[in-house]
Amino acid sequence: MSIEIRPASAAEMAQLGILGGYVYGGAFGDGPRNMVATANRAEWTLCAFVSGKLASSFTNIPFTMRANGKAMPLAGVSTIGTQPEYRRQGLVRRIHTQAFAQMRDAGQPVAALWASLAAIYQRYGYAMTTVCRRYAVDTVDIRFHDDDGGSGRVERIDTASAYDALKSIYIQSVADGMCYLHRAKALWLEGVLEDVEADGPLWVAVCRDEGGRPQGYVIYTLRAGKVDHPGRDQEIIVRELAWLNTDAYRSLWSFLARHDLVGRVLWGNAPVDDPAAEFFLEPRMLKAQDREGAWFRVVDVAKALAGRGYDTADSLAIRIAPDPLTPWNDGAWQLEATPDGAEVRPARKVPDIALGVKALASLFTGFRSATALAHWGLLEGDSWAIARADALFRTRQAPHCPDHF
Repeated sequence: MSIEIRPASAAEMAQLGILGGYVYGGAFGDGPRNMVATANRAEWTLCAFVSGKLASSFTNIPFTMRANGKAMPLAGVSTIGTQPEYRRQGLVRRIHTQAFAQMRDAGQPVAALWASLAAIYQRYGYAMTTVCRRYAVDTVDIRFHDDDGGSGRVERIDTASAYDALKSIYIQSVADGMCYLHRAKALWLEGVLEDVEADGPLWVAVCRDEGGRPQGYVIYTLRAGKVDHPGRDQEIIVRELAWLNTDAYRSLWSFLARHDLVGRVLWGNAPVDDPAAEFFLEPRMLKAQDREGAWFRVVDVAKALAGRGYDTADSLAIRIAPDPLTPWNDGAWQLEATPDGAEVRPARKVPDIALGVKALASLFTGFRSATALAHWGLLEGDSWAIARADALFRTRQAPHCPDHF
């Protein structure tokens, strides 16, 4: 039995579609021309062929992410699947080992994926570093504790011509963020602007200030017969709500509240630092629930640390525990960080802190503090070094990745 790890050819993409149709149970369509086959490119793939047969698949979609105010190349890992006849034979590990080396060579210091099973991907160093917050609130409960519903003018605009306005607001809103993706037009059209017949028409409302300047938007669908209520059976599903200031945020919620026949506003991917619970009169009526978001993995420690944004200046020596999947990260690294930029080189001093690559993903993204990681036994260092790491890796916004891939 021969095993070959290589990209699929263009002619083999139909096999990728068939494999994906089976592995994902038809979630992305069945047959050789489903979404798995058509949304990916052959050059993004890295597959395991056993005796010439496609046995396991993997794709690396080249993205750019926000890294606390800076742009950073990101490997968007997707389409991982193995035929049942070839599972538990180490094929995904072999693919990952080769893929991480290729990411490093391609200048992609960080990888991310949406985990089908956490148990699979934690063994490869991925950490859950984003959370999606879900709200399910009745419009009668959209009220503010200080009676400030915002002063912005919110109006619906033509969805077909909304792209430029939405893109501009989005870019501004995530500029200081962490883990948000730079969206090409295709990602918009296949994501928040995707036309899904079962959801009904897609609506876009934009909030403008007194000068007519766009300050936020909400993308949503509206359908009747979704809520068990004798008079208000309609449901709004928010695809995305973005804002540049809190007045726009309040104004957009007030716009949704004016839908008197809507018994439920459902928003399934709000960031964990969304301020609704702070603003609403009855926060419990949001029925907020958190679920795991995207998982991130540091592939090249030196480039990742050097490419990230920092808001304080400090020098920190960081020791990374041995990692057989990315051996080039082993050892200690000296991070010299300032708000103007950072440099990383091999450390020549006793490390200030020490941690594994999985814990590093949590620290790097700002999802976990050094203090929390140390409390859980995942990071070593004295109290002064831990406090400095807290300050250095603190992010301006909570890490968030609303885009699935």
